[in-house]
Amino acid sequence: MRINIDQRFSRWFIIFAAFAITGLVLWNVSLFFGQLKQAERDKMQIWARALQGINAADSNEYFNLYTLINRKNTTIPIIITDENEVLDNSVNIPEDILANKEEYKQLLKDMEEENEPIRIDIENGDLLYAYYGHSPIINQLKYFPIALIIVVVLFILLIYFFYATSKASEQNFLWAGMAKETAHQIGTPLSSLVGWTEILKAENVNPEYLTEINKDIERLNTITERFSKIGSVPILVEKDIISETEEAFDYLAKRSSKLVVFEKDLPQGVLLVKLNPELFAWTVENIVKNAIDAMRGKGKLTLVLTRDVRYAKIRITDTGKGIPKNKFNSIFKPGYTTKKRGWGLGLSLAKRIIEEYHDGQVKVLHSEKDKGTTFQIALKLADE
Repeated sequence: MRINIDQRFSRWFIIFAAFAITGLVLWNVSLFFGQLKQAERDKMQIWARALQGINAADSNEYFNLYTLINRKNTTIPIIITDENEVLDNSVNIPEDILANKEEYKQLLKDMEEENEPIRIDIENGDLLYAYYGHSPIINQLKYFPIALIIVVVLFILLIYFFYATSKASEQNFLWAGMAKETAHQIGTPLSSLVGWTEILKAENVNPEYLTEINKDIERLNTITERFSKIGSVPILVEKDIISETEEAFDYLAKRSSKLVVFEKDLPQGVLLVKLNPELFAWTVENIVKNAIDAMRGKGKLTLVLTRDVRYAKIRITDTGKGIPKNKFNSIFKPGYTTKKRGWGLGLSLAKRIIEEYHDGQVKVLHSEKDKGTTFQIALKLADE
């Protein structure tokens, strides 16, 4: 518990620190941006004062100042107009824009939105306006906060992905450990049961009883084998998917309530796929048991096996309560269950067995409220 608290604290501390640093940087960028704009406006004020003073008594001195400022200005675009927005002079403006009336008007409008035009009163009574736009450095600086926010968002997503995958890895490791330990624990009484069956044979017990006991022992051996494979890469061999599916389906049919009607539609012949028999049977059983629970122990369960060019497709349909469409993916997540005493691992294991170990697909193909659900398992054919 202490470790989980520390991990949560670390995660939120990192996220909070990232937001705090981002806010601080954006605040400083905003201040710098404002100072830079004010510095450019101060320059423009000096430039406008020099232009205004050309007609004054010390016109030669102002003209030299105006010329010097113009020569030093290689970045700020400037347009000087009269009261009717007729071009009088320009600095750092492309000729093709000045020659195009529509582009010229649009540029004036854009400049006016960026900076308030500076009014220049000439001594002879003329009135000029100096329009100016942002320098390239300010234009580039405008996009810096956006780039910074994107970087921070990606950083936070990276942290989230790291913690999510770390948590999933821990869960997988825990489940694998629990499964192997379960297999180990089952092994001890199972060995004892085998010994007891030999004693019962010597006591001339009814052979039918011993046959059923041996079936259950074989079943326990299968379960032990399944649990021992969790967390390990299983060996896949070519098997007839028709017979393997039928065997798993029939096993549950014999041991389920008579209120559940089991129907199957299987093709004739042999259909080879690469699979692990124990884990595949486990998948079929998990889906069938989930379907029986959805029908509350009463209804019809239909198994249909078909093939296309590349896949063998197994469809299991129940007549249960159905699954909302927005839950089609959620039901395969570890821990998701609608049962009071469920662990929510059956369908999660089924998905992992089929998709991670067999490179296949398991999904909810169709579901309708109070009418039933169809699950589909798709496995590649062995010759593909």
